[in-house]
Amino acid sequence: AGYEMVVETQGSAGSEPLDQATIDAADAVVMTLDPGLAFGTGTHPTTALCLEWLEGQPLQGCTVLDYGCGSGILAIAALLLGARHAVCVDIDPQALLATRQNAATNGVADRIETCLPQDFQPTQYDRVLANILSGPLVQLAPRLGTCLADHGRLVLAGLLERQAAEVRTAYAAFLDFEPDGEREGWTRIAGRRR
Repeated sequence: AGYEMVVETQGSAGSEPLDQATIDAADAVVMTLDPGLAFGTGTHPTTALCLEWLEGQPLQGCTVLDYGCGSGILAIAALLLGARHAVCVDIDPQALLATRQNAATNGVADRIETCLPQDFQPTQYDRVLANILSGPLVQLAPRLGTCLADHGRLVLAGLLERQAAEVRTAYAAFLDFEPDGEREGWTRIAGRRR
């Protein structure tokens, strides 16, 4: 893909302005984000690992599921990088509100849907993203597996290095794994559906 995702956060504490050289870089894709009460500003190692993964993915025309979307940062990044449509699921109604607001701010509101888990109607997606905790990732393996299209790609984060083996085992029946990404004691697992 060859892009660099740049996240400019805004919110009640003001904004963190970016220097103009960063914004003007030829490969920069700038996202403006106000997380509100939701998780996801791009600064946590797990979010950064997922953004790096997205930057390297061919996303043009893809459909995306962001399960545990928080502020919507990952789905919005995917849309800005060329994905066609994203569905965002979260247990927190405030997160869904923040996602919709951030999607509008970034000009992708017409390509994003939000819902609570109980309202989610599983279908197949080209990319499935889940940056949540290891326990829910293990529990969600059957559900996320059914949402992954043939040869689709899945990224999982929100887990410590010592939790990676358990999460990998939960997905091993249907994924061919890529090398893990690691940062500051956190791990990102990614793979492609067989």
